[in-house]
Amino acid sequence: MLNIVLFGPPGAGKGTQSQKLIDKYHLVHLSTGDLLRSQIAEKTELGLKAQEYMNKGELVPDAVVIGMIADKIKSNRSATGFIFDGFPRTVAQAEALDTMLKENGTAISGMVALEVDEEELTKRIILRGQTAVPPRPDDQDETLVRKRVSEYNTKTKPVADFYAGQGKFASIYGIGEIEEIFGQICNVVDKLPK
Repeated sequence: MLNIVLFGPPGAGKGTQSQKLIDKYHLVHLSTGDLLRSQIAEKTELGLKAQEYMNKGELVPDAVVIGMIADKIKSNRSATGFIFDGFPRTVAQAEALDTMLKENGTAISGMVALEVDEEELTKRIILRGQTAVPPRPDDQDETLVRKRVSEYNTKTKPVADFYAGQGKFASIYGIGEIEEIFGQICNVVDKLPK
């Protein structure tokens, strides 16, 4: 089973690249952002809780996110693999993910991190917020955008060290042509254990 963590700050291009990886490798996409947005749109209890944190530019607590991911893994036991987009965001989540996958007879194959500088990220996210259908108000406030990038830098980057410690980390420069970046990612993925 091929299990990839696609990693990077908000606006790094994870959504674009994850779709290309899903198509090529036939993976089940697990995007916490998409899961959270659908819960918010449906006004579920989980969605309302998540919205409170997102409105403040904060990460949704581990327990909420881990529960959603566990349910998704259990409901896709016959998958050829998963691509984790936006998860894990903390070392605690990475440890919980390793445990969940081990219980299901598999493991993370590798983490691919898209590296993009903060100014480029801010520009990308604000543009995304203005052009997204439906509109994404959380992407239109520059102060909140910068806070999200700061949250990523302080709370999420240690996850890269976690996977580097397991020998499962690769970094890709995330600025350039989409196809060129995708080719670099595939070079890494093709060498991962399945």
